[in-house]
Amino acid sequence: MNPDAWIALLTLTFLEIILGIDNIVFLSIVSGKLRAEDQPKARRIGLLLAMAFRIILLFGITWVMSLKKSFFDFDFGFVSGGISGQSLIVFAGGLFLLYKSVSEIHHKLEGEEESAAGKASNSLSGAIIQIALLNIVFSFDSILTAVGLVSSAEPPTGFGPAGALEIMVGAIIISIIIMLIFAGPVSKFVNEHPTIQILGLSFLILIGVMLLAEGSHLADLKFFGGTEVHSIPKGYLYFAIFFSLFVEFLNLRMKKKGTPVQLHNNKILDEKLTDNDLTN
Repeated sequence: MNPDAWIALLTLTFLEIILGIDNIVFLSIVSGKLRAEDQPKARRIGLLLAMAFRIILLFGITWVMSLKKSFFDFDFGFVSGGISGQSLIVFAGGLFLLYKSVSEIHHKLEGEEESAAGKASNSLSGAIIQIALLNIVFSFDSILTAVGLVSSAEPPTGFGPAGALEIMVGAIIISIIIMLIFAGPVSKFVNEHPTIQILGLSFLILIGVMLLAEGSHLADLKFFGGTEVHSIPKGYLYFAIFFSLFVEFLNLRMKKKGTPVQLHNNKILDEKLTDNDLTN
């Protein structure tokens, strides 16, 4: 019944939805290469995995915080730092996201048609494995942000650690339900507009760079005796994303009657649908 608790719940739910945008973009790109009947299943499983990982990490928050401790310190003169479990997971996730995003952009713009046809029939299990791996990284980032927000708000609110945990679990469940409702339309919109696909992959590159910086910051990396690597504020990143989307929506509205560019993956899928229609 504490009004501060409701404010915290709404704030955290909004935060989880914002932090989940990168998850939905990645889901849209990966599931868009599956057969049409498998795409909703991949999105549902991906978001449910995201919810499960976040809740499990919340209940194991003591273990998560213990991963901050360095297990390997080094000093090579020009670079020094201490590798921890958190920094390793976040840094590896950033590398994976960069690799995946650049590979997808190359495939969509310059990939051969044979490989596009092969990738269009990717297995559901392969897509889920990719989604699960990245969800672990996104979950770490989301939980650490949520815990920091609630911890800073806890002293004046008075709902205590147990109440804070309930609020965070509630926010995660509500945000995932909202994302489940909108994941289908968002994925359809992304996959129908090539420029949105490329923008989405560019956003994932930005998020990958942010994760690399954050992983380096968690490892307390210092170059040439004292130049420390700082994390990139998420506000700058999400402002750039929303501003870019706003500009692209204006472009789409102004050029509504134009013929969109066909990316390789979309071209192959369209040809398959046309062949099926002719056969029927």
